[in-house]
Amino acid sequence: MNAAVRAVVRMGLYVGAKVYFIHEGYQGMVDGGDNIQEATWESVSSMLQVGGTVIGSARCKDFRTHEGRLKAAHNLVQRGITNLCVIGGDGSLTGANLFREEWSGLLTELVEQGLIEADAVQRYSALHIVGMVGSIDNDFCGTDMTIGTDSALHRIIEVVDAIMTTAQSHQRTFVLEVMGRHCGYLALVSALACGADWVLIPEMPPEDGWEEKMCQKLSATRSRGTRLNIIIVAEGAIDRHGKPISSSLVKDLVVKNLGFDTRVTILGHVQRGGTPSAFDRILASRMGVEAILALLETTANTPACVVSLCGNQSVRVPLMECVQTTQEVQKAMDQKRFEDAVKLRGRSFENNLRTYKLLAHRKPESELPISNFNVAVLNVGAPAAGMNAAVRSAVRVGISEGHKMFAVSDGFEGFYKGQIKEIKWSDVGGWTGQGGSLLGTKRTLPAKHVDKIAEQMRKYNINALLVIGGFEAFLSLLELSAARGKFDEFCVPMVMVPATVSNNVPGSDLSIGADTALNAITATCDRIKQSASGTKRRVFIIETMGGYCGYLATVGGLAAGADAAYIYEEQFDIRDLQANVEHLTEKMKTSIQRGLVLRNENSNENYTTDFIYQLYSEEGRGVFDCRKNVLGHMQQGGAPSPFDRNFGTKISAKAMQWLSQKLVESYRRAAGRVFANSEDSCCLLGMRARALVFQPVVQLKEETDFVHRIPKEQWWLKLRPLMKILAKYKTSYDVSDSGQVEHVIHSRPKESDASVAM
Repeated sequence: MNAAVRAVVRMGLYVGAKVYFIHEGYQGMVDGGDNIQEATWESVSSMLQVGGTVIGSARCKDFRTHEGRLKAAHNLVQRGITNLCVIGGDGSLTGANLFREEWSGLLTELVEQGLIEADAVQRYSALHIVGMVGSIDNDFCGTDMTIGTDSALHRIIEVVDAIMTTAQSHQRTFVLEVMGRHCGYLALVSALACGADWVLIPEMPPEDGWEEKMCQKLSATRSRGTRLNIIIVAEGAIDRHGKPISSSLVKDLVVKNLGFDTRVTILGHVQRGGTPSAFDRILASRMGVEAILALLETTANTPACVVSLCGNQSVRVPLMECVQTTQEVQKAMDQKRFEDAVKLRGRSFENNLRTYKLLAHRKPESELPISNFNVAVLNVGAPAAGMNAAVRSAVRVGISEGHKMFAVSDGFEGFYKGQIKEIKWSDVGGWTGQGGSLLGTKRTLPAKHVDKIAEQMRKYNINALLVIGGFEAFLSLLELSAARGKFDEFCVPMVMVPATVSNNVPGSDLSIGADTALNAITATCDRIKQSASGTKRRVFIIETMGGYCGYLATVGGLAAGADAAYIYEEQFDIRDLQANVEHLTEKMKTSIQRGLVLRNENSNENYTTDFIYQLYSEEGRGVFDCRKNVLGHMQQGGAPSPFDRNFGTKISAKAMQWLSQKLVESYRRAAGRVFANSEDSCCLLGMRARALVFQPVVQLKEETDFVHRIPKEQWWLKLRPLMKILAKYKTSYDVSDSGQVEHVIHSRPKESDASVAM
């Protein structure tokens, strides 16, 4: 929430508005006085890394009454406030909309009571409202993610990872209770991100007899040598008859039926606290800026809107449509229309549930389809956190679809050496939380050894390839598709899933691993900035990874509150460096204590990190001193973030299903083999704005700068002006993507479609 407050204040001041803090939520608005204070640029400094909200939040009974809202209106009019930015859940936003609808009537009453002048009604005739959803439960329809959800997932996954390490010494079953009284999002995504054995959520209660099925599943997992079972329970979990399922009930069941040593962990308010994740800071900053633009463009006839996230884009949706849809979810659950409830939760929730079911529940061998297809999975390029989650997902989905799955060690180098072996369902257990690449990965490209790779393809009868990796993986697929004319072995369906911390793969806005790297950068920047607290004024020059791609430096800079980020894509010269130094010197003369400058490793061959450090040290002498830090490979290491685990799992499952479809389409019955040599049988699966899209790699050549190994156009460059505005630079901000209010699209499934929708 603090990142959102900071963005609203700074963007508001940037466009020339007066901005006020209202402390303690609606209670502060009703009480007035010192609760409503004018905000300055400095008043939101050093708050990005702080959890909770520095302006406070409180439940307010008074605001629910007409008298309370009348007092609130009086307090706002006294200060000339007619634009409200509300950060909260559906209750807060519904209250704001009611306040807006009553506004003119409230002003008339205030005139009648002699509390305001008659001309004030004309001057302050309309109240404009824009909402941002702050809720760790992600229970608000109309947005893929709410502010706070990703940070809550970080807290949950930290606990799960800690529990997993204790399980190496004890054979135990852990029952984890997470928040979510009415929404199972946290439980579902954390179950997906840690590979939990069982999950219980309010939207999709288990079928009758679930107790026995769950115990059978736990027993089967334990008999295969697994030392740990994890069951995740949302606090609002219920059975098909509406009876609550508590974590203690689940524990008692396991102990009674199986006799397993079972422990309960209730996470409680731990999930609300802690430092916000990089994703939340970026999301809140983007939403805060968009909220100010929405307020500037609103008219008396515009419905109140909520700034939300769809895929990778900020959009505006009518507030009351979102509230009504959110209420419909509860109505559907009350009426036991659980399939409808899942559908109403939105595309993201539905995909998570479908993927979890696909990966968690292993069908008996007798029930599996028999496809007689062999599929190979390999990692190519540098290691990236989340690769293992992607491999696990691919292996399990492939086995579920009846394929024989083969793991290739050490990328294409291992391929031509014959380091290929069949991989089974249980071989990938516990892989989601592991960093790096358990299969091993190399940067070797296939072109040099194409004949030997073809020989191995023939030897193992490989009918399809799934390549998980970065720019080298993209180049590899181009080389293999070019070799199809010479070797029939490569005339098989091939798909690539992008995984690289640099996020430099053409055809995808996001890559697996980039979020974990951003969190590493953000956490380090927080520590570095904190190291200077209480000392004299100091500027830190920090070098990030990324090759020629400035994604990590730019988006990491936005998340850490950097003053500047130097990247290859935005050329800079000595005049820019001078302007930045002068800008920082000016800020340091006021109350700002610390400065942060990020530099992408290949941003400029002459203006090195050392050069920039020495320049800042010299020019800032007498005002601030300088320190430098090269983050290096710590950005590639560590356990994957919840986002990367979830993204890797879902994108890989989708890639595997596409391969299955292509295998069926390209099977030549007469020849008794798979033959696919069209452009669209060799694709990259990438996140494009709002959807995951399959794109032929050959067609992506036009979009690629092969010399610098980056896409020619990169969406995140639009975030650079935003970073500069929040660092007090005067710059132009592209608003071409914003401004349109969209509608919450949801179609109720027909009764007959309900099972298909799941």
